[in-house]
Amino acid sequence: MTHNLPPTQDLLPHPDQVQSLVSFLEHEPQPMIVLDPDYNILAANTAYLRQFGSADRPFIGHKCYRVSHHYDVPCDQAGEHCPMKKAREMRGPDRVLHIHHTPRGPEHVDVELRPILNEHGVISAYVERLTLVRSASARPSNEGLVGSSPAFNQALLELQRVAPSMLPVLLLGESGTGKELFARAVHETSERAAGPFVVVDCSGLTETLFESELFGHEKGAFTGATVRKVGLVETAQGGTLFLDEIGDVPLAMQVKLLRLIESGTYRRVGSVETLHADFRLVAATHKPLEKMLEKGEFRQDLYYRISVFPIHLPPLRHRLEDIGLLVDSFLQRSGIGKRRLSIDPEALMQLQRFAWPGNIRELRNVLERAALFADDGVIHSLHLPATPVALFAPALTPAPASRDLEQLVATFKGTRSELARHLGVSERTLYRRLKEQGLA
Repeated sequence: MTHNLPPTQDLLPHPDQVQSLVSFLEHEPQPMIVLDPDYNILAANTAYLRQFGSADRPFIGHKCYRVSHHYDVPCDQAGEHCPMKKAREMRGPDRVLHIHHTPRGPEHVDVELRPILNEHGVISAYVERLTLVRSASARPSNEGLVGSSPAFNQALLELQRVAPSMLPVLLLGESGTGKELFARAVHETSERAAGPFVVVDCSGLTETLFESELFGHEKGAFTGATVRKVGLVETAQGGTLFLDEIGDVPLAMQVKLLRLIESGTYRRVGSVETLHADFRLVAATHKPLEKMLEKGEFRQDLYYRISVFPIHLPPLRHRLEDIGLLVDSFLQRSGIGKRRLSIDPEALMQLQRFAWPGNIRELRNVLERAALFADDGVIHSLHLPATPVALFAPALTPAPASRDLEQLVATFKGTRSELARHLGVSERTLYRRLKEQGLA
């Protein structure tokens, strides 16, 4: 059966319809734009102009991927997730976290795209809502989370989704991957940001000490309890309680922790008074909790209570593209020397070849040591350990020269994704290199 569709130009939104839509979007506090199916920006509300517009940055009539990413092709052809492609396939909204070029530089932006259907049931336009992500930086920063790699962005997107809720969050990842920084970002992105953020280090605490630290104790509750002590649960009232290394909580204490989470009540050690808790729970561990369940080392009921929304934090070897950004950030921060330091390209490339079993913490330690030898204010390769602890084989292939890359592209038989894996980089990084060398 043949369907007689109207001409293509009749499927596009009429200028009056676009204006009506923009008038409606003016009531929205967040930046929003209207796109046609060919990626052209048709209109924007005032909030978008205020956050993303500038006099020397025209965007109306321009492709969204050129304005936001400086790409010559749509995002999906540059190794990124394209929300318009997904929304077109699903005929419904799609959401993604992207790095956008803004008047302030590259920034994380939470993008939600919704298709608009005309009277023929055909997508005639899209409305895109953009929300700046303030819990992480895509540029060198003096504090907080820093990164722009796909693996980091995925964890950040999951954080953005869960933070506004009250669901418990379980951060999983190797030691040194920044679990406390992620936990603090969950807190600061939540409605409890004005409340306290309280850290409980579960490592190395005996059963008695853990209970006293968590719930507090009354005067005379045990030898040495000379005064009443307020516990960390009470300190966290109205805020977030972060149980770091929850896999180390003694089995006997796990049942009391479960009761606290389930009932929202607790008692100080040595007291019969029932107190009511009011906190958002974030937990973290580098231990394999599921294997601990099988061995009887961790309670199953507690595991299911804390793991409602797990977020896997990537090891540094899976986000090697972020090393330059992390290095610049660490060199800006206090504690790495009183002078402003920099790093030469050869030394940076050397850092990018390590697998970093100690992750970000190990990277910081290496830089702190190297800073002591950088008499000229620049960290060179000779300042880095020739054979650092647990050095792995090179994990990242150095960027090939222009002629080598051109020859490789011409002779490689696989897809672009396979070429990226062959080079040990993400598809987005490969596209950037191809574009820089005029090969894209």
